[in-house]
Amino acid sequence: MFELIAGPCSAETKAQILSIAQELDSIKQVKWYRAGIWKPRTRPNLFEGVGTRGLKWLAQVKQTTSLKVITEVGTPFHIEKCLEYSVDGMWIGARTTTNPFYVQELAQALRGVDIPIFIKNPLNPDIKLWIGAIERMLGQGNSQIYAIHRGFSFADNGIFRQTPYWKMPIELRRIFPNIPIICDPSHIAGKGSLIKDISQTALNIGLNGLMIEVHNNPEDALTDNSQQITPLELKQILSELRIPQNHLETISPINTLRAEMDSLDYELLDILKQRMILSIEVAKIKKEQSIPILQIERFEQMLQNRLNYSQKSDLGKDFIKEIFELIHQESIRIQDKTFKD
Repeated sequence: MFELIAGPCSAETKAQILSIAQELDSIKQVKWYRAGIWKPRTRPNLFEGVGTRGLKWLAQVKQTTSLKVITEVGTPFHIEKCLEYSVDGMWIGARTTTNPFYVQELAQALRGVDIPIFIKNPLNPDIKLWIGAIERMLGQGNSQIYAIHRGFSFADNGIFRQTPYWKMPIELRRIFPNIPIICDPSHIAGKGSLIKDISQTALNIGLNGLMIEVHNNPEDALTDNSQQITPLELKQILSELRIPQNHLETISPINTLRAEMDSLDYELLDILKQRMILSIEVAKIKKEQSIPILQIERFEQMLQNRLNYSQKSDLGKDFIKEIFELIHQESIRIQDKTFKD
């Protein structure tokens, strides 16, 4: 199974919605048309979606194309209106998944309604919240549950908008082997240039589809313009992706392990960056108090403590020693730069 969901981050105008839908309908892999109607924004007075009138536009998409339509819901009222306009599926956003109270209200509003419900991972890397949201929906009798991996929020996400942290969807697959997991590379990437590579990794580890934000004029989009791509760019990406043709082909232990290693590497880089930020703060204090940068006794004590700690693992002593010597050298370089500034 390969599910491809595509469409703009937000429904903006009727003309925009129908125009993009017509272009996506010509791409055979696209089965679902997505568009946000209600947009949860961090701050007020920003574009928060067109509201219920956007559902009328999605109803026209259903009438004029072969695409199924899907939008985000955050309240029981949203669900009520979506059902009124015969929306084919709904997704629950990351902010909502983070709050079990909200999820429970939505689950109860969906009791007895067996349509596809897509649940995005929570903002923070807490798999229990993701599991709990799925369990709440399953508990109301819904048998068409999907999960959406859209990345996680860390103090520093490096090149990504949201860190992929692939071990989370991998672990979710182990817990719920029969629930399809869709990857949202647009939110992970934060920019169009990364979407292809993220998508390929998702498919390599056996995820079941993609949700990609597509706009006919990304530069002028009212929300998340940097992560949206054009229909033509989507066609190009799809032509270059290797999409597994059967379930067995998607199950590759080496790809799964490599994805987990990638996640850990990004964590290491984030931690190193945070450590060097602390080095800068230490350098500022040393500069103010006329303390020399190099404190050899402190370094020797630190190194010995790390070596003692590493005895609990199978890591080689020389390996640990070399790593922390290099970390110390970089810390000295950064502190020296701070002194000179």
